[in-house]
Amino acid sequence: MLKKLVVLAAVAMVAAGSSSAPRADASPTLLLPDLRQVPPGCASGEPGDLSRCGNWDVCLVVDPAAPNGRCVPPTAAKAARLRFTSSEENIGDGPLLLYGRRDSTQQDKMSVRQALRNSGDGSIPQDYASAQRATGAFTYYEPARAHQHWHLMNFEHFALVSPAGKTVVTDRKNGFCLGDRYPVADIDRLAHVPGDTGADAELAGRLHDNMCRHHEPTALEVLEGISVGSGDDYKYNVDFQWLDITHVPSGTYDLVNTVNDDRTLAEKNYRNNSSSVSVSIRWPQGAPGPNQAITAAPVVEFLRACPGEPRCR
Repeated sequence: MLKKLVVLAAVAMVAAGSSSAPRADASPTLLLPDLRQVPPGCASGEPGDLSRCGNWDVCLVVDPAAPNGRCVPPTAAKAARLRFTSSEENIGDGPLLLYGRRDSTQQDKMSVRQALRNSGDGSIPQDYASAQRATGAFTYYEPARAHQHWHLMNFEHFALVSPAGKTVVTDRKNGFCLGDRYPVADIDRLAHVPGDTGADAELAGRLHDNMCRHHEPTALEVLEGISVGSGDDYKYNVDFQWLDITHVPSGTYDLVNTVNDDRTLAEKNYRNNSSSVSVSIRWPQGAPGPNQAITAAPVVEFLRACPGEPRCR
């Protein structure tokens, strides 16, 4: 009876609202995920090898408001974008598992609860009602043709930061569909990777094929998550995987990616949620001013990758 009371008290402590950031050591009986941010533009799972940070480009576009757009020569361009792949990985003790739900189709958002694996019996909550922890997160159905599925909002953000620490450009990304897209590079060193059978394996199978209720705008529930040992990535040619650098002066900046910035999701460790890359931006003929044409594309060079660090110092 005493053991049962201890377990119930631990669950209550983790589930106690989301008005403040959850403790990383919330409970010894519930296995927490650990989200690691890969340096932007780097190959998934790379520990910061700059020679592998080639998943990015500079794209000049005609329409500055377009979510993506075809890359064009400077003579036709109205905006310059630094595009890059972003990736986050779960290297924790348990899956990142989120259930979204709404009561009716009259609501345009789903509230989200986080489900945590129990280390005692290995059980994993199977639905929104049994998920232990309320969060401040929500999902929204993105109707754009390239998406048409339910997005987890405010999960990840990226920005360009000056040497003085001033944010120069912020992202316009609006949400993410989370699933098991690839195995992390150091998967052999992780202790809680799903096996071939059991609750973790069953969940991993669902997350591997997860499309976040694709083409289902009337859905009342949705699953989002990443298994231990897996990562979720967004390629640099996906909508809004870019920062507008049209009016950014020549200089050196930090390109910073952060996951779970508001800590609304419980994790084992928050210290690795940001990664950065030092980049050089140089305009051969000077950055265009307001209403000025782009005469030549900016030259961008990745200088140094800083995994697990919010700044490259």
